[in-house]
Amino acid sequence: MAYDNILFSSEGSVARITLNRPDRLNSFTQAMHADLRDALARVKSDATLRVLLLTGAGRGFCAGQDLSEGEVPPGKPIDIGGIIERSYKPLVLALRSLPMPVVCAVNGVAAGAGANVALACDIVVAAKSASFIQAFCKIGLLPDAGGTYFLPRLVGSARARGLALLGDKLSGEQAAEWGLIWKCVDDDALTATVEALLRQLAAAPTRALAATKEALDAASGNTLEAQLNCERDLQQTLGRSADFQEGVAAFREKRPPRFSGR
Repeated sequence: MAYDNILFSSEGSVARITLNRPDRLNSFTQAMHADLRDALARVKSDATLRVLLLTGAGRGFCAGQDLSEGEVPPGKPIDIGGIIERSYKPLVLALRSLPMPVVCAVNGVAAGAGANVALACDIVVAAKSASFIQAFCKIGLLPDAGGTYFLPRLVGSARARGLALLGDKLSGEQAAEWGLIWKCVDDDALTATVEALLRQLAAAPTRALAATKEALDAASGNTLEAQLNCERDLQQTLGRSADFQEGVAAFREKRPPRFSGR
């Protein structure tokens, strides 16, 4: 199926979604959200897929909400809560709940909701020319698309408040130094770095990675005892998996494991 606002493909166990409105810095519209919902549902339902790449076309990753769209009429009250409920909330939850790793390649500016959708992914790699901007305060809003959730957890309260209240541009290198993202690389190394990550994750024990995501997401709201129980229950299930059996066999036979994702 072809989409108007994104590019979607899958090859082997790797799925790829590219935001594809480069003339508008891949800013979000209602139609783009609809395309993303459909593509993410396809990824989730395909048992052969084991990793997803999310990136943007052209010179930027995503500039956030397209304020020129009809859903944001100038000079009139806007139901922003409705836009979040219909579009951004489902998108962020879908990315976080995918039973596979989600890699985000930030190839340029990631602003507003675009920055926070990137942070909803599991591993974010940025080019040195990339930047992250919590631009909401510039237009009288607060960070949404999970921004107030992700920022303090990733960089701490002081830096989260500075980013959110000042709206300053954070370079890709600074984002990596602060722990906002996984890694920043030279622009000409972005593709090769991301492709190596995709190969590594596609060959990994997918169910174990999905369970790891689940446990890490639960940790911030759990007591130590509750988290130990979470680990116990997830390990109970993983201990019965084919990948665990393969991992043990490979260890005993002193060979690389051949995980199937089951």
